[in-house]
Amino acid sequence: MKILRAKGKNVRHYNFRVKPKKPPLMWLVHFLVWLVCLGRKFKITYKGKKPKGKFLLLGNHASFNDFYALFKSVPALNLNYVVAIDAFNDMSNWLMRNIGAIAKRKFISDLSLMKNMKYTIHELGNAVVMYPEARYSLDGTTSFLPESLGKLVKFLNVPVYTIMLKGNYVSDPQWNKYKANYIPLHSEVSELITQEEIATLSAQEINEKIQKSFEYDDWKWLRESGLKITNKNRANNLNALLYQCPKCKKEHKMVGKGTVLTCTHCNKSWNLNEDGTLTAINGETEFSHIPDWFKWQRQNVREEVRNGTYKMEAECEVFTLPSTMGFVKQGKGKLYQDANGTRLEVNLYGEDKVIEYKGTQLESVHIEYNYKNKRDMFDFSIQGDSIWMNPLDKKDILTKVSIATEEIYFLAKENV
Repeated sequence: MKILRAKGKNVRHYNFRVKPKKPPLMWLVHFLVWLVCLGRKFKITYKGKKPKGKFLLLGNHASFNDFYALFKSVPALNLNYVVAIDAFNDMSNWLMRNIGAIAKRKFISDLSLMKNMKYTIHELGNAVVMYPEARYSLDGTTSFLPESLGKLVKFLNVPVYTIMLKGNYVSDPQWNKYKANYIPLHSEVSELITQEEIATLSAQEINEKIQKSFEYDDWKWLRESGLKITNKNRANNLNALLYQCPKCKKEHKMVGKGTVLTCTHCNKSWNLNEDGTLTAINGETEFSHIPDWFKWQRQNVREEVRNGTYKMEAECEVFTLPSTMGFVKQGKGKLYQDANGTRLEVNLYGEDKVIEYKGTQLESVHIEYNYKNKRDMFDFSIQGDSIWMNPLDKKDILTKVSIATEEIYFLAKENV
């Protein structure tokens, strides 16, 4: 995590209006992917026409494996793809632009992004790849998908394909990152919406088709495929995802270590088996399927939000990412969240700020478990900047805040 010393109002902010370019180094990307993936098994299935020419390709998102599968499945040189600004910070702006990346900030309305995607397709003649979930899947199933996808498809006016991946989550979950590269990757590339259908379908109908096509469950796929996760530390940090005990209902008392997840309050334990299922070591197995446990947590958060009892407050270390040059340390701040929305109390570049998101203003939030092997992080976007917050006084709150942000949004949308 590169930290800049920049202070004050003269800090440089990234210009998202800069036009994308044809990627002159795309051949290098394909070569490096081929090199990295030597010995790894891939299965690629095409349903309908293979993607060719100008199109929009939407993919499910679970780990860095997604990019390997993308370039193996769509070996084209005319690809540009949407990437979050923190990846530009990791890899350098020059390199990312020359391998086709289009920069964006997460979970914020971005007219420049839409214009750049249209420019890429209709002026450069390239295809655009986008991961509409906008972050890695938390539990190996479909994450939040924005309602604006149908409008985006109408705006871009090109055929839509999907690339749905299997094995990408269970071989590299974000809460652990154990890198089970012996698990093969399966990709299914499908023609979802033809050029003719764009003219006849409404934005809502297009959105519904995309939502349906994005239904997946990587844990179920692992179990049904007969593959195994043999890593002896596969349950390490599983507590970051499964933070609430289904027996005693206590939150943030879970510890995942080795192959075992344990509640330190009631001492109940579960083993994470090689097929991805959970088995209680003592007593009843409440949830054998990780996504079912995750859904139970979501239901509990939903009830808190809707009955007005949900509250989260955390002191945080604050950083900003104004450009691709590095993070700027901003000192301490506070995160507040309740059923009405989210509030950040921070000092940015020497000026105290209160940043509020009403329920309908924040669809979801980007989270990073153990970012750069150093700290858990929230990433909130504002116009011109990204605010990254590391909770200091609370354990394993990332998942609950992420769920709550979406449930607050859903409730606020119902009340509009």
